[in-house]
Amino acid sequence: MLQSKLIVVTAGVVLSAATMVSAFAQNVEPIKARQALMEDNGDSAKAGGAMLKGEAPFDAAKVAAIFTEMHDVAMKFGDYFPEDSKTGNDTEAAPAIWEKPDEFEAALVKFQQDTQAAIDAAPQDMESFKQAFGMVTQNCKGCHEDFRIDKDK
Repeated sequence: MLQSKLIVVTAGVVLSAATMVSAFAQNVEPIKARQALMEDNGDSAKAGGAMLKGEAPFDAAKVAAIFTEMHDVAMKFGDYFPEDSKTGNDTEAAPAIWEKPDEFEAALVKFQQDTQAAIDAAPQDMESFKQAFGMVTQNCKGCHEDFRIDKDK
């Protein structure tokens, strides 16, 4: 009898622990996806920055690729913020994303529109590239200030 009670109690403790673990588990797949997208976006921004600094020659075809890559990120990025991806996997997503979803959505739409405008402008010289690239990267800066936790600080 005592052994049966011990088995029941042990099973209850194991079940409770499993339930608690699942309640705190975070969905890391969307975190990994958005981190990969931001890494791609960062690579594009670095390539554009290298052109602006004269570290790489101006290349209209490369400029088109940079803006297209950034636009692709802009179009996908918002899909990776489910409620269960607020923490985990060293995410830098700020709570403001979920606390102010309308503002986050507006920032994302602006990034999508500005990257599309940069594609449509099709800069053919450094001056027009500088203007379009500045417009696009202002989105990056604004979003990082409002919706990203900088863990490097």
